[in-house]
Amino acid sequence: MKKVMILGAGIYQVPLIKKAKEMGLYTIVVSIRGNYPGFALADQVYYINTTDADQILKTAEEEKIDGICTAGTDVTVPAIGKVCDALGLKGVSYDAAVCSANKSEMKKRFVSGGVCTAAYQIAHNTDEAKKIIDTLGLPVMIKSVDSSGSRGITKIHQGTAEEIAAAVDLALAVSKKDYFVVEECIEGIEFGAQALVNHGQVIFVMPHGDYVFQGDTGVPVGHYVPYEISGDLLLESERQVELSVKSLGLDNCAVNADFILKDDKVYVLEIGARSGATCLPEMVSIYYDVDFYKMILQTALGEKIDKFGVRQGKPNACRLITADRTGTIKEIRLPKTIDMNVVDISLDYGTGDHVNRFHIGPDRIGQVITKGETLQEAVETMNRVFEETDIVIEEDVVHG
Repeated sequence: MKKVMILGAGIYQVPLIKKAKEMGLYTIVVSIRGNYPGFALADQVYYINTTDADQILKTAEEEKIDGICTAGTDVTVPAIGKVCDALGLKGVSYDAAVCSANKSEMKKRFVSGGVCTAAYQIAHNTDEAKKIIDTLGLPVMIKSVDSSGSRGITKIHQGTAEEIAAAVDLALAVSKKDYFVVEECIEGIEFGAQALVNHGQVIFVMPHGDYVFQGDTGVPVGHYVPYEISGDLLLESERQVELSVKSLGLDNCAVNADFILKDDKVYVLEIGARSGATCLPEMVSIYYDVDFYKMILQTALGEKIDKFGVRQGKPNACRLITADRTGTIKEIRLPKTIDMNVVDISLDYGTGDHVNRFHIGPDRIGQVITKGETLQEAVETMNRVFEETDIVIEEDVVHG
């Protein structure tokens, strides 16, 4: 029986863990201790921080694993790269993994590789950030270089000393580095893409539209596919993914891409060497009529996957269920009848559980995925589900 190591035991790794079990793989799950649903599904659990590459490598060597992968998170990718290099496994290299998990290194590779991306500079403190902002002009983004899930990212609107200082404090607070990125803010239409690189070949690129929650910065709360852009822009987004993959040296991994479209120009914001979160692997599976989680595992095990274009799948959409306040769930009301186009309605929490007001991706409390013969049908079904769904939350009372 082949052994696969999956880094992470959270909600976005659960489908990957389930698929590994379905495929008859001995499934080793690695994560820090906590109330994570993936632990109960694993054949073997190791309580290790997924950023501890040395300890993960030692464990992988002891277990004699055949493959290693993750889904939905960037912070685990360097450990995957270290294991793949040391054990000769198929997967992203350590060099490529470090570059894809560090926004500063990523931007350097983008510039040298001819990728269309926003102007940026590196800063270590508030004073340096102010000088860069004077050069780039407002608005700008201040970003932690090594976080995921939209943590440590702030859009600077006014450029006041207080606004910049707060953004710098946030970026450094969630980072293991003593520097951060100050990036030109390109204001346009946000969209993304999922892709897979297998044995040096980009197997597919699936652009998708994004539903975005506007907080300190834009946070995706859902997606839809197909994304209706002109044929030329579709080809350009695919070209930018291929340029990004080449510039970072990515191979044998899923790819999560974030774009901005402005004045008919596609800018690459970031590329992750892993599949996206927020139901994106499920959307790939529905749209192309494939099993994307299986493909991720097959790639990690060194199997060859043939390139494909659009298959006979379905347009689809997804959206996170979120809370508008921090508190305790008192009542859950879901639709009484489920349309055949509803792929999934699931909750991460139940009655009596404490939840957070939505701010970043991990604050989600559930998800809805729908499909249709047309995108309009999928979106209409999703809207009906949300109209018939009600999560009653008793807000926390703050004393003092």
